[in-house]
Amino acid sequence: MNGYLNESNFMMVEEGFTTRDLLENLLVELCQESDQQGFFVADLGDIVKKHLHFLKSLPRVKPYFPVKCNGSEGVMRLLAELGTGFACTNKAEIARVQSIGVPAEKIFYSSPCKQVAHIKYAASHGVRLMTFDNEVELSKVARSHPRARMLLGIAVDSSPSAHPSMMFGTTLKSCRHLLETAKEQAVEVVGISFHLGSRGLEPQTFTQSVAAAQLAFEMGKELGYQMHLLDIGGGFPGTEDTRARFEEMAAVINSALDLYFPDSCGVEIVARPGRYYVTSAFTFAASVTAMAEVPTEQPGSDGRWDGGTVPPMSPSLPEPSSCSFPPEEEPGSKRSLVPCPEPPSLSASLRGPLGHPEDHISDGLELPQLQVGDWLIFEDMGAYTITTSSPLGGCPQPHITYAMSRLAWKTIQLFQGKLPPTEDDRESVCAPLSCGWEMAENLCVPPVFAPASII
Repeated sequence: MNGYLNESNFMMVEEGFTTRDLLENLLVELCQESDQQGFFVADLGDIVKKHLHFLKSLPRVKPYFPVKCNGSEGVMRLLAELGTGFACTNKAEIARVQSIGVPAEKIFYSSPCKQVAHIKYAASHGVRLMTFDNEVELSKVARSHPRARMLLGIAVDSSPSAHPSMMFGTTLKSCRHLLETAKEQAVEVVGISFHLGSRGLEPQTFTQSVAAAQLAFEMGKELGYQMHLLDIGGGFPGTEDTRARFEEMAAVINSALDLYFPDSCGVEIVARPGRYYVTSAFTFAASVTAMAEVPTEQPGSDGRWDGGTVPPMSPSLPEPSSCSFPPEEEPGSKRSLVPCPEPPSLSASLRGPLGHPEDHISDGLELPQLQVGDWLIFEDMGAYTITTSSPLGGCPQPHITYAMSRLAWKTIQLFQGKLPPTEDDRESVCAPLSCGWEMAENLCVPPVFAPASII
């Protein structure tokens, strides 16, 4: 093992023991302790599976995990153990990654807008790989980090509605000028970078992006740069219901790389998959701490209800229902009874604990009648849900319980060549590796921020 992760960093569970089992056990303990704080359960084995699937689908691409997506220690230790690199956007993320022992050569300072103090921090801690897409960023790096190895970021619009102010990266028309300016300032440019984002991507967009990157590579070579690194960014789906889409994207990427950057050209390919690795690995449990009914009156012209703003829970109560019996049957009859219908659903809104507008979670959810103390279970909560800095309002960061099956742990060792494979290992290479994989094929992914279940 590489020493980043050991058995003290997670809970070892046996095969067949699911994430839901672990979550319910934790809820029993919390109820006995009267602790109503929200918490995460993280299936590290799911991340192992995603990593192996990524390497199999994109054999030429080396993953760099974006720390801003999920900077929890268990995730970083596992990915470091698996050999991934890390994409950091600021000084704090670089420090966090290096605190667990990740070497500087596996860190990519990927932010397109960097503070000078953070550039100097990267320089003093050996982090050299970073990006630029304009003269201002180039000048900051030239003054503060002469040994930097730069990637020129190019812009590729992934959707017709993308707003120009939200785009990063330069146009192909401006590439030569920026490369010439870098030459004048003695900045080493080693490759090209682009990032399509994680929403609304069409696989063919990757082909266009890789083609554009190849043109930029040629410009760099003409100016005498040793161009040898291509960063294809992120945008890979993170839930099991989009597996076919990921494989479709991977096939298009492989074809584009073979066409524009064949293996014989010697160019190293990296990517920044974030949601792909962690989304489905995390489940979040939160308890109902307060409720209020919203009057049936319509909101006024100012958008406010007559009774005030929309409260944490706002159900519209339907008429109560009861069990019914078929004609000619009476209660107490020995004939078979008709089952009671499901409890009526109520239209509800969910709010966070701070009571500020930014803590609005969702409106119009159809939920059963809830009570204070009920627990809401949210699946697919691993991406952009865990802060790397102080949480808003000083609220404590939810506790994370990491779990991994014994088979998943053994798979990591086999993957690193630390254990000789046995016949049983060869037969189980396609078997579930994590504590929840046996349910993956039938997973019904709920709408974003809607609870998957209520306990």
